[in-house]
Amino acid sequence: MAINFYAEGVKMPDLKKPETKDWIKNVAASYGKKIGDISFIFCNDEKILEVNKQYLNHDYYTDIITFDYTENDKIGGDIFISLDTVKSNAETYNEEYVRELHRVIIHGILHLCGVDDQSTEQRANMIECENKALAF
Repeated sequence: MAINFYAEGVKMPDLKKPETKDWIKNVAASYGKKIGDISFIFCNDEKILEVNKQYLNHDYYTDIITFDYTENDKIGGDIFISLDTVKSNAETYNEEYVRELHRVIIHGILHLCGVDDQSTEQRANMIECENKALAF
């Protein structure tokens, strides 16, 4: 079981991988989950739009798409992250790029842990969970 990072069409973001993996494991553990196979695929807007159209029939850009392969208490999945959108969101929200990247990374993990963000109430809860995880 492993957490892997890949870059497709973009430069790999400057992450402290061992620390990031430990953080992810700690956040998952706080939800009673163990780590299975998780792949982060960092890409550009064009790639995430292609994935969104092909697999979800959505014709729009987004910062993250999470494919959930979780089984019981072992989380797993493929998490696509558009670094273009992360950068523009960081600028829009006047946030540091690295912090916004970490927010999106943990957003995907929270989805694998069962946190949803479909409704307004769920979205507020997701933001609270993200903030709690960022404080780990």
